[in-house]
Amino acid sequence: MKTIVMIFALLLTVTALRAQELPPAQWITTTRSQSATNTWIAYRKTVQLSAAPAKALASIAADSKYWLWINGKLVVFEGALKRGPNPQDTYVDEVDLAPYLRQGENTIAILLCYFGKDGFSHKSSGRAALYFDCMAGNTPIRSNRDWKTALMNAYQAAGAPYPNWRLSEPNLLFDARSERKGWEQPGADVRWMEGAKELGLAGVYPWNRLITRPIPQWKDYGMKAYRNAAAIPAVSSGDTIVCELPYNAQVTPYFEIEAEAGGHVQIFTDNYYPFNGAESNIRGEYITRAGVQAYEHLLWMNGHKVFYVFPKGVKIKSLRYRETGYNTAFSGAFECSDPFFNRLREKALRTLYVTMRDNFMDCPERERAQWTGDAVNEAGEVFYAMSPSAHQLIRKWLHEVVSWQQPDGKIYAPVPAGNWFDELPCQVLSTLGYYGIWTYYLNTGDKATIADLYDGAKKYLMLWEPDGTGLMKFRGGDWTWGDWGDNRDLLPMYNLWYYIALDGMERMARELNKPADAARFGADRARFHTAFNARFWNGAAYRDPAYKGKTDDRTQALAVVSGIAGREKYTAIMKIFAEEQHASPYMEKYVFEAMFRMGYPDEALARHKARFSDMVGDDRFTTLFEGWGIGEKGFGGGTVNHAWSGGGLTVLSQYLCGIEPLSPGYDTIRIMPRPGKMEQASAVVPSVKGMIRSAFTNRNGRFLLDAETPAASATVIAIPAAGVKKIKMNNKIAWANGAYAKSGVKAFGTEDGYVRFLVGPGKYRFEAEK
Repeated sequence: MKTIVMIFALLLTVTALRAQELPPAQWITTTRSQSATNTWIAYRKTVQLSAAPAKALASIAADSKYWLWINGKLVVFEGALKRGPNPQDTYVDEVDLAPYLRQGENTIAILLCYFGKDGFSHKSSGRAALYFDCMAGNTPIRSNRDWKTALMNAYQAAGAPYPNWRLSEPNLLFDARSERKGWEQPGADVRWMEGAKELGLAGVYPWNRLITRPIPQWKDYGMKAYRNAAAIPAVSSGDTIVCELPYNAQVTPYFEIEAEAGGHVQIFTDNYYPFNGAESNIRGEYITRAGVQAYEHLLWMNGHKVFYVFPKGVKIKSLRYRETGYNTAFSGAFECSDPFFNRLREKALRTLYVTMRDNFMDCPERERAQWTGDAVNEAGEVFYAMSPSAHQLIRKWLHEVVSWQQPDGKIYAPVPAGNWFDELPCQVLSTLGYYGIWTYYLNTGDKATIADLYDGAKKYLMLWEPDGTGLMKFRGGDWTWGDWGDNRDLLPMYNLWYYIALDGMERMARELNKPADAARFGADRARFHTAFNARFWNGAAYRDPAYKGKTDDRTQALAVVSGIAGREKYTAIMKIFAEEQHASPYMEKYVFEAMFRMGYPDEALARHKARFSDMVGDDRFTTLFEGWGIGEKGFGGGTVNHAWSGGGLTVLSQYLCGIEPLSPGYDTIRIMPRPGKMEQASAVVPSVKGMIRSAFTNRNGRFLLDAETPAASATVIAIPAAGVKKIKMNNKIAWANGAYAKSGVKAFGTEDGYVRFLVGPGKYRFEAEK
């Protein structure tokens, strides 16, 4: 028996050694591929396994997307990330195939889609190919010339009109008459496929280094019926069939029909033309074969409705759709006694989710671009709405912004991109400063990431030149933008964004133990503070003396949230907020926040309601617009799903309900509601430490706060004290007549009209009576 065991062990060792000696994985393609736009390639490999492996981690890379089947089962739906961890390299997926492999024969089938053009969120390598490397137990499965490959000629490029120039994705036409039906299934006849062509090892040009995918695979919600499924006709009349989605979603439309050969089918959404910024976007076409046939359009599109146009007489057996999206949970919550803000938050959340996938997007149909200022607002919303898996998309965005930095220090927006190389200074500064990198660290405690980003952020700030007065010379960059809309007072606005970036850099320098840098940034901030007020405050507003337009509300908001504006200026600034409304929905977030921070919650809520009333009240859409209207009324063409408009989601939880981190990673929490006249509001925040809950009732001279804090965090709870005579904590007097009770409660002092308590993890009820 002992001898048998030794022989078995020796065989395992020899097998493992042979696996290591086998040639490494290659990038592979088919010899017939010309890497034209919209190239689709099938790959297939049959493997014998002596046993089902306990682990089989596969590294899979592609330009541009792939679908993976193991033994006929779909395992990965739309794998690979658009290229762009930096200007040269490629993302690689890691997928555990062990649950799908078995003892004996195993069939691996992969369908690859090569976009073949650059876009605002993708840099094409210029070549269609696949890389696959897996150790299934002791058996290597590696892409090489032994794989079978073939062009999938049924997948073709649709004709004009083409997707607008910002999009890397093509319009897809599928000709079912050329379909290789069932090719991905075990036992299929694949004599039409040929041996693969090897192009080089991992690291070879043009794909270069393989960077591990930093975000999860997509969440697949499965096939679903349309809301109006019962009204779908059994036979096409030749007219457009309008199918209703429950909300704006990322979908791949599906149909099953019976038709004659050669019929032409069109598939698109309501975002293809009417509500998309007035440019053509993604659509699909299909040519029928004779008989019953089913088809799923694999390149996702989005909208509230899906339109199918079938030839007259086609029998419709089923119209459905698959929803996919970023793999996170909507773990946060908000609810209040004003239905408007409940609806605002609901629409903001839907807008945020439909603008998340490979990267944060400004909009999911016209551009799919990671404009970095948009991502600042989106990241803030994520922390209050979604489970921590969404933090990985924020980290990916920040790494990409800095990894695309040019040797001279310039940073582009958007990135990744293969056809846009311009600096957008205001958005870059917002990313590198308090609201970008620092807010990420404050919410996650991920010090490794700020260490990675610090030098690049510092290098960019060094591009800005002092003007000799303590302020900075105007740096317009390649696109001097500031915001959509008119009356933009750009010189003070850009200087304020620089100051906010200095704030973030000083905090990071202290956290990373860089005292010399911290001292320098601190001294720069002190000089800047004095110089800015001396130059731009005219006694009634912050204005550039050379600026001739109406007073810019954006500039006043940034002065408040940056800390440049002192309390003595708040009354004057509030007068401006009451009279001037120039900010886009993007910058309105900072106005909303500024008004709360100044202590005007009722006025803040009233302004936000007035400005967003049209889009929140528009029952045609479940998402928020790019501008205050749509079409010609919208900025930049105006899309109906722009996550930069959802800043209210952040402000309602952070300021109305008062939940925010005081130290990185929520080691210390503050719950400081700013209720104004709001009678009731509650929020749940899915922090990295656990769920945080805040719920207040504010009526009849009594303020009641229920709070729940997670383990491993200390919490400062602040109770509004205006006119309050006593405060109870868990039914015991904690504060009365201006003094803390001697009952063991941990006092944290009074400030800004609040009485503050320091508590540990647990549930608390505070009652304040006037």
